[in-house]
Amino acid sequence: MALVPADAKKLLDAGYRISVERNPLRSIATEDYLAVGCDIVDEGSWPDAPEDAFILGVKELPEGESDLTHRHIYFGHVYKDQPGWQHTLGRFVSGKGTLYDLECLVDETGRRVAAFGYWAGFAGAAAAVKVWCGQKAGNKPALDKLGDYPNVDALLSELNSELSAFEEKPNMIVIGALGRSGSGAVDLGERLKLDVTRWDMNETKSGGPFPEIQQHSIFVNCILANKNCPRFVTHDDITINNRKLSVISDVSCDPESVYNPIPVYNKSTTFDNPIVSVIDGNNPLDVTAIDHLPSMLPREASEDYSSQLVKALLELDQPEKGIWGRALDEFNKNIARL
Repeated sequence: MALVPADAKKLLDAGYRISVERNPLRSIATEDYLAVGCDIVDEGSWPDAPEDAFILGVKELPEGESDLTHRHIYFGHVYKDQPGWQHTLGRFVSGKGTLYDLECLVDETGRRVAAFGYWAGFAGAAAAVKVWCGQKAGNKPALDKLGDYPNVDALLSELNSELSAFEEKPNMIVIGALGRSGSGAVDLGERLKLDVTRWDMNETKSGGPFPEIQQHSIFVNCILANKNCPRFVTHDDITINNRKLSVISDVSCDPESVYNPIPVYNKSTTFDNPIVSVIDGNNPLDVTAIDHLPSMLPREASEDYSSQLVKALLELDQPEKGIWGRALDEFNKNIARL
């Protein structure tokens, strides 16, 4: 969730009106929003909202052909030439709507003002540990399904139980360790008492290759793909005879981008199908690349993200200035590419 009830109350107190769609799958009960004064509307009713409404969400909109007429706030995934980006932005153009991409809400220094990064990294590292345990247990596939947890303690308890079945423990390398996602991945490793190697820009500025990655059981990538990003793991790297690496968790998860720093796989995975098996056999290599990792810990992730985002939402009365103006500039720059 982008906004939890306690933070919705802050907006209501500031004079905003908030409508919340019903959703039986949400980790936070609809009644909790009603209790703080939000209006409750039917699920999927946002297309009928008033023309001047802002539509706040997290993930991409449902696929469709209809014009987008509102001002939308969500993770669009359309600014890095992802498949379908032209169609999605075209719907905004034809409907005269606007996208304020959550990834583009930045301060004067360019730092994002709200991010799910910490919990994405934490959950991504947790998923990698589960895959490693499945490999050691001889499971085929190493992990057939992931789910959500009521809290962090429940997840850590399960992971410790799975690790206790083996005399050895995996070691882990986190690239992007100084960022939000990286710090989450490092914390997960440390809470499980794993040996964690922390890399960031200084360690990767040579541009590769990086044979050190192959000597870790688990590699967690937490660096966003861009044109200057080096290739961390290639097909040539994983053919070496002394490879220890058996699990890659691509938290940044941009496999279809031309800038993908881990070009040994080319599709995202899901909770229902969490891995791509790159190499099978006695020395396997599995990749997990889930783009909604914070859903593994929905309450902690929602509360953390909402506490960051609400500060920006309180400035939404001036949607062409400051944080929102910078996001609007990014939208206009990209629709000009159509």
